[in-house]
Amino acid sequence: MTHRAVIRGTGHYLPERVIENAWFEDKIDTSDEWIRARTGIERRHFAAEGETTSQMAIKAAERALQNAGIPAEQIDAIIVATSTPDLTFPSVATMVQAGLGMKHGFAFDVQAVCAGFVFALANADGLIRSGQAERVLVIGAETFSKLMDWEDRGTCVLFGDGAGAIVLEAVQAGERGILAHDLNSDGSYRDILYVDGGVATTGTSGKLRMQGNVLFRHAVEKLAETAHRAIEKAGLSAGDVDWLVPHQANARIIAATAQRMHLPMEKVVLTVADHGNTSAASIPLALSVAADAGTFAEGDVIVTEAIGGGLSWGAVVLRW
Repeated sequence: MTHRAVIRGTGHYLPERVIENAWFEDKIDTSDEWIRARTGIERRHFAAEGETTSQMAIKAAERALQNAGIPAEQIDAIIVATSTPDLTFPSVATMVQAGLGMKHGFAFDVQAVCAGFVFALANADGLIRSGQAERVLVIGAETFSKLMDWEDRGTCVLFGDGAGAIVLEAVQAGERGILAHDLNSDGSYRDILYVDGGVATTGTSGKLRMQGNVLFRHAVEKLAETAHRAIEKAGLSAGDVDWLVPHQANARIIAATAQRMHLPMEKVVLTVADHGNTSAASIPLALSVAADAGTFAEGDVIVTEAIGGGLSWGAVVLRW
C-alpha cells in the first residue's frame, strides 16, 4: 500500500529575549536603518543564559504534538535539523526523545545548516513511504547566537534563535501530503559560509564566517532552480503554487527568488522581520506561525526552499 506523509500538526518556540536592531548600534558600526534596508530584519530572539537547542526543540515538539492531537507515545521517529547541538554527541533528537518521555522508536539529527529542515523533511517522507515509520516528528532548532562574532557587522545582525516542529503522519496516497522534493549540495563552495572551528580542527565551536555578496548570488539562482525542479517532480507548474514558505534569511533574497518563480509577494510567508535568520528552524517556524494565523487552507500547494552552508540547498512541495 502506498502512503503519503501528511502534516497533522505544527508548533514553535521562541526565546523570551527579543533583540531589536537598535541593540547593535552601540556595539558595532551599524544602525536600525542599515539592517532593515539590507536584510528586512527588525528584531530577533536570543536564547537565555543556559537555554539550549534541545530545550527549545522540546517545547516546539510539545506544541506540535498538542496541535496534532497525537501523544508522544504514538510517534515512531524524531528527526532534528540543527547545526548548534547542545553537545558534540549525543544527538539533540535523542534529548528530545527523552524530554518527551519516549522509550521507543528512534531519533537522529540532520546537519545541512540552513537547508537542514528541508533535508529532514525529505528523510521523514522517505521513512513514511518505505513503511519504517507511521508518524514522524520533524524539528528545526538552533541557537545561532552562540556562533556569532560580535565584531562582524555583516553576520552578527542576521541570526536569531528558535525552534519549529511538525508532526507527519502516513495516510493512504491521496491529494494531500508531501508530493516531491529536490536535494542538492556542492562542497566546493565551503568557504562561502562556514564556521571556523570544530572537534577535529580547533577543538572549539568556532565563529560563523560568510561571504555575503557571493552567497546572495548563489542563493537566488539555486533556490529558484530547486523549487522549479521540485514543482516539476510533483507534476505541477508555478501557477499551481498557493504559498511559498522560504528559508527566512534575507528579505531581498526571498523577493528575488519569488520573482524568478513568477510568484507575487502576496503568496509568500514572511517572518524574517521578527525572527531574523534562524537557520534550520526558520521554515518550521514560518509554517507554524502561518498555520496559527489560519493562512493555509486544506488543499493548498506549499513550496518550501532553503540554502545553507555546504553549500546545501533543496525544496519540498506539499499539499496542506
